[in-house]
Amino acid sequence: KILFASGQKGFELAFFVLMPIMVFMMAVMRVLDHKGVLRRVAILAAPLLLLFGIPGLGVFAMVQILFVSFAAPVATLSIMDQRGTSQRQIAATLAMVFAMAQANASFPMMALGLDIGLTLLLSLVGGLIAAAVTWHLIGRSLPDEETPAADKLNHATVSGGKGLLDVINAAGSEAFKIALGAIPIMVLSLVVVGLLQRSGSIAWLTTALTPLLTLLHIDPVLVLPTLTKYLAGGSAMLAVMSELHRAARSMPP
Repeated sequence: KILFASGQKGFELAFFVLMPIMVFMMAVMRVLDHKGVLRRVAILAAPLLLLFGIPGLGVFAMVQILFVSFAAPVATLSIMDQRGTSQRQIAATLAMVFAMAQANASFPMMALGLDIGLTLLLSLVGGLIAAAVTWHLIGRSLPDEETPAADKLNHATVSGGKGLLDVINAAGSEAFKIALGAIPIMVLSLVVVGLLQRSGSIAWLTTALTPLLTLLHIDPVLVLPTLTKYLAGGSAMLAVMSELHRAARSMPP
């Protein structure tokens, strides 16, 4: 039952959440690249972001994770890789994305009482710290050389309707490949979470961590959503938080 439910959920996340967002974002990024917008923004943002090891294009990944969804920055990371951005800078940008609150989970949680303004501020600070730690400490051994690349990526011109359609079709093809490749890890993560819950491991872990969490003034009930976020992603975490919120509201005062 866990395996089948995880397979269904993983398929739904990949094709009904990840792929539509990726189709749109890849098309937008391709058009912006052709018009030279990405290059100008990268030049303007580079001096500040480079202090944290983030290339100029990283500002797009930052905005996308905060206001679009967890899937949106994949388009930017793909563009960075194709442009020859160094592995060390990509690692710093990826660390920033992993540490920031994803819009597809944070904005729906406003209905549960989440302070979205404070969340976005803490998310931005946490993302920059994660990027800096990766750039200056963890990723110091990664290659820092940029691979020479053409000023513009190899894609169809968007000067006419046919060119724009070509860009959208190319973006759709890339989005489909990304969504298809994400299914195995999504299913595996959901299976692991389901098994941990069914086996009682999460309950045991919560009990073991309760003294430490209490000392840090952290509610032990957050162990489950935190572990779910780490293993299965924000969408699964949102579902867990919704259930916890519903259960808390149904409890007698």
